[in-house]
Parts: sequence; C-alpha cells; structure tokens
Amino acid sequence: MGSIYLIRHGQASFGAQDYDVLSSLGERQSVLLGQHLAQTGMRFDRAFSGSLLRQSHTGRLVLDQLDEAPVLQTDPAFNEFDAEGVIRALLPTLLPHEPKAVEIMRNAAHNRAEFQRLFVRLMDTWIGGDYDAPALQSWQAFVDQVAGGLERLLAGAPARERIAVFTSGGTITALLHVLTGMPVSSAFAMNWQIVNTSLSCLKFQGERVTLASFNSHAHLQLLNTPSLITYR
Repeated sequence: MGSIYLIRHGQASFGAQDYDVLSSLGERQSVLLGQHLAQTGMRFDRAFSGSLLRQSHTGRLVLDQLDEAPVLQTDPAFNEFDAEGVIRALLPTLLPHEPKAVEIMRNAAHNRAEFQRLFVRLMDTWIGGDYDAPALQSWQAFVDQVAGGLERLLAGAPARERIAVFTSGGTITALLHVLTGMPVSSAFAMNWQIVNTSLSCLKFQGERVTLASFNSHAHLQLLNTPSLITYR
C-alpha cells in the first residue's frame, strides 16, 4: 500500500501581526522532525505543501534534513481555512453575549484561554452554517477543497509511493471527517490536540484510503522537553 503523511506545520507566530511565519521554536521543531525521519530511514517520493508560508517553510526545513528529498510542490488545496476571515465575519454574532470579545481577540497572546473559548464558539457557528456572510468560504466548501487535493494526490499514484503533505490542523481535521465519517464536532475536538510538526498517516490502495495513525510526535516526545510540544 502507499502512504500519505500529513504533517502539521511548526509553531507559527500566534499573537503577532503576521501569524503565517514560523517562530524560532517552529523552525526547531521542523528541523527535529527532519532529523528524526532521516535517522529512521524515511524517504518520500513526492512532497507537497499548501501555499501558506508556515506550511512551505516547514516542508523545506524538514526535507533539507533528508538525503535525495523530492522537490517541494505547492497545492493550495492543502491550505488552512481562513480563520481570520471567520473571526471577522462571525465575531459580531458573539458581541451581545460577549462584550469583551473584540478586546480578547485583539490581544489573543495574552488571553489564550479566553481566545480558545471564543474561537471554539465561532467554529461551531461556522461549521453549522447558520450565519449570513456570503463572502465567507463555508465549511463544506473547505472540505470539498481538501478532498479535491487528496483526489489529485491519488490520481495515478504508484503502489507503495510515499507522499509528504505539509499542511495545517484544519486541513487534517477535514480529512479525518471525510475518511472516517466521524461527526464534524468530534473531528474538531481532535483538531485541538494536533501537535505542531506531528504526523498523521493515511494508507491507500488505488482510490481506497484509510487512516493508519494520528498525531504522532515521537520526535518531540523522545527529547523529554515539554516546551517543544505546542498546538499553534
């Protein structure tokens, strides 16, 4: 069977002006993953990332540690959903009951727990589709985008091919939902547990795809340094 490794990007710059940049820790996580894969003899036949900087930067740092690594290709289907767009479009719906919501979102780095609480509420609204924001990509449209990327990977893929996909938590969540049939709410409950630079493995035979492993981050756990394990 062939293998697709879904690799979440390294820690990004949460709370900074531009989130889509790896932090110094995110860069270290990526290098550590590449070194771990090299030590275990991992090879990839093809490698892809979304078009987001944090995804492609992670991919380059990992692949730089491997011998005879493939060229990193780009497919925007593996981009993360537009979290900022969701917040802008749906935050007003929270204000009647959460008057401090704007302040919390503007200072997310200093209000992490409250940010997460409000963000989960916004995700529930977005996934449910009960809102009036025609310009905002819907959850179903995002799922269709990600599923289309998977279909392109599988099209004509040789047996036993190993493919790396450097992507994001929401993208992995969408694929969990599609491949396992689990309810969206359950998939998103797992989303919050996806570690930066973790690997989730899909096995495929022709067009048949199954989830083989989820959220493996042994390359960080083996170092016995809890600060290396992050979720944004």
